[in-house]
Amino acid sequence: MNHNKIKVLIIDDSAVVRDLLEKGLSMDPEIEVVGKASDVYTARDKIVYLKPDVLTLDVEMPKMDGLEFLKRLMPQYPLPVVMVSSMTSEGAKVTLESLEAGAVDFVLKPAANVREGLKNMLQELIQKVKNASKIDVSRFKNRKPLEMKKVLPKILEGTTDKIIAIGASTGGTVALRKIVEEFPPDLPGTVIVQHMPAGFTKMFARSLNEIAKVEVKEAEDNDRVVTGRVLIAPGNYHMEVMRSGGQYRVKLNQNPLVNGHRPSVDVLFSSLAESVGMNAVGVILTGMGRDGAAGLLEMRNAGARTLAQDEESSVVFGMPKEAYKNGGAEKLVGLSEIPFSILQFLKKNEGKK
Repeated sequence: MNHNKIKVLIIDDSAVVRDLLEKGLSMDPEIEVVGKASDVYTARDKIVYLKPDVLTLDVEMPKMDGLEFLKRLMPQYPLPVVMVSSMTSEGAKVTLESLEAGAVDFVLKPAANVREGLKNMLQELIQKVKNASKIDVSRFKNRKPLEMKKVLPKILEGTTDKIIAIGASTGGTVALRKIVEEFPPDLPGTVIVQHMPAGFTKMFARSLNEIAKVEVKEAEDNDRVVTGRVLIAPGNYHMEVMRSGGQYRVKLNQNPLVNGHRPSVDVLFSSLAESVGMNAVGVILTGMGRDGAAGLLEMRNAGARTLAQDEESSVVFGMPKEAYKNGGAEKLVGLSEIPFSILQFLKKNEGKK
């Protein structure tokens, strides 16, 4: 057994799926499948003696579903977990809750064109298992709730022409939930790109809307960016902000992937640099890769205020690190300070035209 390899335990109730995942993951020389389990009780025992580096976990399981298992596992024995999810609305709901409970990422089972879809899914799973193996999930052990710095719900005069733009990837759903929950109802119009497939963004927007003081919705083409509204780019669509007379509106397109993503944070940020300039605030959160770094620099060069999530509070300090390294982010800020920092930027920018 080569212990330099990433050791993976596959948990899925379908023998066919377990074998497919084992075959797919084993094609990569850096990965070794050390075990398979058909339910979470078998998995629990195998985790103890096989000591895997990463788990792949089916969302929908018998006896105890993947979400319930995660909630019990992470506080006691934190491990990087990649969820294997279906495209059903229930699958999407449980997957989002699994990310809240500590899963680091997810892949989708192919729904159509299974042969081609399976090949793409296995390639994605290999990459996400490799990424997951580098993530420190020890923070979930005996985790204490994050104390956010409270934002006073004070009317922000003179900010009606301001726009906040946020980009996020791995770990972003949890970070965004914490941030959006703190937003006051009179917050300037906000646009968000979270790397996520089609179908999941609508469910994510809906879940945020339930806890927010602002309106949160999945963006539709030509939606207005207005005070008290947060628009989330739909999966598989780039989102740009355009000025139309005295209004800001979002435009959606399916142009080629940028940095391997659609929606791309760079596409959104670049559009704000061009159409909003110094009236924008740009924020880049936790995520793998460098999407958003170039766009945030464009925003800063156009006079916008910019910040990035710090390493300590990021699940993956990839995107924020790149944005800070290239000068796109003015400063690094802990997750608990981000809503407060955004409001400070808005106030300092008042009167700037």
